[in-house]
Amino acid sequence: MNPADVQLDPVIHAQARLRVMTTLAALPTEDRIAFGRLRELLDMTPGNLITHLRKLDEAGYTDSTKTGTGRGTTYVYLTDAGRTAFDRYMRQLRALLEPVSDEGDS
Repeated sequence: MNPADVQLDPVIHAQARLRVMTTLAALPTEDRIAFGRLRELLDMTPGNLITHLRKLDEAGYTDSTKTGTGRGTTYVYLTDAGRTAFDRYMRQLRALLEPVSDEGDS
């Protein structure tokens, strides 16, 4: 793949969203994580995490479910589309880095 042809997904590429996607992608398919736990792992404020999750939700990459009533627990997960987008992002990133690592092997 020609590095000039690589277009990294701008929704994922923002540092905070990349951290969210990487964390969610590490979960087994069909698994989810509590919003509070995700916030702790990423050391983000609730408002900041909500903002980035909203952008990922709009792209169809993440979704959430809420349990209980009132102040129940919100669980966040990577959708199938999100997992596919993240896998594609990682392949494209590797393609960009490959020429650099090849030069270092000389």
